[in-house]
Amino acid sequence: MSSLLYLILFFLPFALLTFIFMKKIKDSKQNLPPSPPKLPIIGNLHQLRGKLHRSLHDLSKKYGPVMLLRLGFLDLVVISSSEAAEEALKVNDLDCCTRPKTNASSNFWRDGHDIAFVPYGDVWRELRKVSVVKFFSAKMVRSFRYIREEESDLMVKKLKESAQKKSTVELNHTIFHLVGSIIFRSTFGQRLEENRHVNEEKIEELMLHVQQVSSLSNSDLFPAGVGWFIDFLSGRHKKLQEVFVEVDTLLNHIIDDHLKNPIEETTPDRPDIVDSLLDMINEQEQDESFKLTIDYIKGIIQDIYLAGVDTSAITMIWAMAELIKNPRVMKKVQDEIRTCIGIKQNERIKEEDVDKLPYLKLVIKETLRLHPPTPLLLPRETMANIKIQDYDIPRKTVLLVNAWSIGRNPDLWQNPEEFNPDRFIDSPIDYKGNNFELLPFGSGRRICPAIAFAITTIELGLFNLLYFFDWRLPEDDKGFDMEEAGDVTIIKKVPLKLIPVLHH
Repeated sequence: MSSLLYLILFFLPFALLTFIFMKKIKDSKQNLPPSPPKLPIIGNLHQLRGKLHRSLHDLSKKYGPVMLLRLGFLDLVVISSSEAAEEALKVNDLDCCTRPKTNASSNFWRDGHDIAFVPYGDVWRELRKVSVVKFFSAKMVRSFRYIREEESDLMVKKLKESAQKKSTVELNHTIFHLVGSIIFRSTFGQRLEENRHVNEEKIEELMLHVQQVSSLSNSDLFPAGVGWFIDFLSGRHKKLQEVFVEVDTLLNHIIDDHLKNPIEETTPDRPDIVDSLLDMINEQEQDESFKLTIDYIKGIIQDIYLAGVDTSAITMIWAMAELIKNPRVMKKVQDEIRTCIGIKQNERIKEEDVDKLPYLKLVIKETLRLHPPTPLLLPRETMANIKIQDYDIPRKTVLLVNAWSIGRNPDLWQNPEEFNPDRFIDSPIDYKGNNFELLPFGSGRRICPAIAFAITTIELGLFNLLYFFDWRLPEDDKGFDMEEAGDVTIIKKVPLKLIPVLHH
């Protein structure tokens, strides 16, 4: 065994040098995108410091909106302009709409048994069809309206108690609980606090752990044995397995509960998405080419819950933070809400009233421009040789679109660092994937299928927060920190603590 190890260690440097030499010869024959200077073996890794989306943004200002990076042994093209994004996500969508296989997608995201990371093909088509029909269609989104209204009403009642006591509220916690409860009930058919296998604190902790293990690892950047060994030494491999077991155990409990308890004996929220998916398994024909399995169900609901809660809550938190920072905008949106809507005492806000509030919708649009919850869209991988902005992009290259950078491009946006929803008045630009200046949900075949559910949840949540309460900072809060935190999704680092003042 020791002789074999010595042989591997002896020949590995030669193998790496040969690979690098052959790669240089091949690259010299192509018109590749510009690239920062690279170091042997690690490539451009040493140039990525701090928050990845900001680091890539700074590099793109020097090397261009289509930039080639070599991270270890991984070729990565970073796209930072709306024109290049349109070529990648629309013109060449069919040739670059699959996902790269990563350590996290294989070991945590069920090796292609989910919606987000499944490779492009027949299985992806079937999973997307299932998710849209059973959860994300306009009809299904409307069917969960009563859940959103009830949970928003419960949030308001709790905040009224805090307002009466004049106590400070950690709004991060309040918003995460709201969104988590809505999606938990819609997906699993029970209230979050009623589930005996998990509690609110556990869910928030779990989401933090998921973020930590979902980004690229050394196993993705270096040859299999070398990368795995580094991840093993750093503890990342162990951490990923622990988080997967934790998530899988929760999903097993939820599915077992649904299998053991008939629908008519459970809560009024049933049937939910888990029931619908389990029914599909039972109704499958023997000769169907695609077979829905329990593992696919776990992948679908894992995506819905872990991705849905995080991104929607983050958007609401950034929106409230920006409104506190910008009193003019806060006054304008609250005046609109309170002028257009009249709620009787103890009456619940109705979801259809949101359509009367165009400026609130602009506030959300501006929040998504300035603070896209996933600043780097989920990576894609080219399935053929393509061209973007006249540069050659070889097959099997990973594409990364920096939506954060596009949203702050001064060529597209006047005063891009300013929070100003008025910029969208009479503007046709929207976030639904047709305008490449604004890409919080992506575009093309791999666009997020849950846009309607997410936006409806965000609109109603902010509607309730802004209608019933005025908000002020605690007296001991000397400043207002907008620093970012997170890896895959980006949240406000310092929790948003405010005092709700009941509006009469």
